[in-house]
Amino acid sequence: MKEKAEAIKNTYNVMNAELSKVIVGQQDVLKNLFVCLLCGGHALIEGVPGLGKTLIVKSLSQLLDLKYSRIQFTPDLMPADILGTNIVKEDERGNRSFEFYKGPIFGQLILADEINRASPKTQSALLEAMQEERITVFGTEYALTPPFMVLATQNPIEMEGTYPLPEAQIDRFFFKLKITYPDADELREIIDKTTQDYHPELQKVMHATSVLEMREVVKQVPLAEHVKTYAIRLVLATHPDNKFAVQKTKNYVLYGASPRGVQSLILAGKVSALLDGRYNVSIDDIKAIAKPSLRHRIVLNIKGEAEGIDEDTIIGDIIESIPEKILFHGKTNN
Repeated sequence: MKEKAEAIKNTYNVMNAELSKVIVGQQDVLKNLFVCLLCGGHALIEGVPGLGKTLIVKSLSQLLDLKYSRIQFTPDLMPADILGTNIVKEDERGNRSFEFYKGPIFGQLILADEINRASPKTQSALLEAMQEERITVFGTEYALTPPFMVLATQNPIEMEGTYPLPEAQIDRFFFKLKITYPDADELREIIDKTTQDYHPELQKVMHATSVLEMREVVKQVPLAEHVKTYAIRLVLATHPDNKFAVQKTKNYVLYGASPRGVQSLILAGKVSALLDGRYNVSIDDIKAIAKPSLRHRIVLNIKGEAEGIDEDTIIGDIIESIPEKILFHGKTNN
């Protein structure tokens, strides 16, 4: 276990070093993408144009020996453009038959660029693939090759001609990551790397087999009962009608996080522990990944939207309110 855990940490360090050749800053985003990969999840990356969302995903694809597919979402994109469709094929004798033409979803690392620009009908084409790693076309099921990961990008500001993701789909994303503006030093480095004769080559770091093996190691990381209880309390505190809800939750939240939220907390906490050189999950691990795990799973009510309340603020308030030492006797106690 120790050697496998150290291999995960070393792989992350190498991957981070390779990505730093082309990506300036955004260390939290890069770390969380690695966490997401080892947890078998998908990530929604949000940021205004020009901050490198697509570049991050493309660069990551160069480090992973996985089949890469890019889907540019537009209002006229149809489900068949993603999944594929049956086409008529004629042989030399003139006999016709249907043959399935695979769409770009038949990859392993999928970039869903500007996902909120496609209609809900097209967005829904990803639902089965993201949850079950398979698709169904004309009644026939097609398995997708593991590891399968969807990295979707969206612009939070420009709402003209966009379609908000339905809750059923956004809940399937393991993390929601926010890209922030670079500071002055980072802008200086961006200038040096993009306006000069600089063409770095990224080396392959991981392949499909190693990703799947590392996922099995993550599942073996032990979880103490008090850490599990803390994660449960954290998720329950996002529900306004629950006895553990904080005041901000009661005032501004319509619906809280689903059970996928607590699954994300635990799995991501395990990877965070391994990257920190530990073989057990701590409460600090849960706190560190609470916002990317839960921010997209909290639905604000009308009052919360009107006052412009940020989901991260609510999560931060919950973290401050929950005691770290919680008694546990089969049920979560006050």
